[in-house]
Amino acid sequence: MLMERVDIIGGGIAGLALAGRLDPGRFDVTVYEQRPELPAVGTTLAMWPAAQRALAELGILGAVRSRGSIIKAGALRSPSGDPMLSMEGEGLVGVSRPELLRLLDSAVPDTVSRVAGRVDRLPSDAWLTVGADGVKSIVRRDFWGERSAARPTPFLAVRGVIPGTPSAEDVGEYWGRGEIFGLAPAGDGTNWYASYRSALGPDGVDVAEALELTRTRYAKYSPAVRSVLSTAAPGNSLAQRIWTTPPLRRYAQGNVVLLGDAAHAMTPNLGRGACEALIDAVNLGKLLNEQPLKEALAAYNRERVLRTQLLRLASSLMGGVALAQGAQPWRDALVKQIGKRSKRTASRSVT
Repeated sequence: MLMERVDIIGGGIAGLALAGRLDPGRFDVTVYEQRPELPAVGTTLAMWPAAQRALAELGILGAVRSRGSIIKAGALRSPSGDPMLSMEGEGLVGVSRPELLRLLDSAVPDTVSRVAGRVDRLPSDAWLTVGADGVKSIVRRDFWGERSAARPTPFLAVRGVIPGTPSAEDVGEYWGRGEIFGLAPAGDGTNWYASYRSALGPDGVDVAEALELTRTRYAKYSPAVRSVLSTAAPGNSLAQRIWTTPPLRRYAQGNVVLLGDAAHAMTPNLGRGACEALIDAVNLGKLLNEQPLKEALAAYNRERVLRTQLLRLASSLMGGVALAQGAQPWRDALVKQIGKRSKRTASRSVT
């Protein structure tokens, strides 16, 4: 049987998931990844139910649940730590990015070829070329043009995982004036993240410098936030500019297709980027396994473009609210009012 050649550019979440979902008896798959080995440092990702179903199709949901943590509840908080709005997280599973990548890597068949190193020129003559190479995708640039180039936001993301689990009274997202800070359990550790406007970058952000700037910015936040930042170190932290992609009307054209951040990179405010990358990959793999190429890519466009573009927009809008500066007092008053109404509604339903 003649094997169809599939070149996957990018061996992150989307690329590995697709390699693990494609039928090894039908496809000759090669994954190109510039990173020589899987990362050792990374923050916790929340797996929503649809992403968990994708993990189940890859055969690794049980392992993700056993090595991750259940996300139950938190709160939107003021900088001092006072809760403004309770948030329930039933049904969500948290897993570190390095652990998720290791499990996805284990789901890739041995028949898949691996090529390490940066791809500056795309391989030619593939039956299908897949751009799973992130927000600065060369596949998107080469086939969708310069107008599709990634765009830096004004915001820096600084994050990490430290030892020790946080108190339930401290878990949640702290909203300040033009800045946010989040705390959540991550197995036996604490996942934390901060985002704010910064002139650092946009590329090659020095982690130590970013941490020092973050400690200064959050010096008047709650003791829990200050304690986390005092423990954070360059070895267990990451710092980078947040980039996004412009809207795209289609993710597939000809025999080229985009997945994950290459197609719809969004701000992290909804926590959906990794989830949607998984769903992209599993859906595309299933379609390619069952349908001819043209029909499969047309179905992928129908299933994924509108949903992910709406999430990209919603995430951007949420980021604008969370990182509000001049409108911060009105924003906080609205959040508190929503919280009070939610409590009254819950109280009436109990009685």
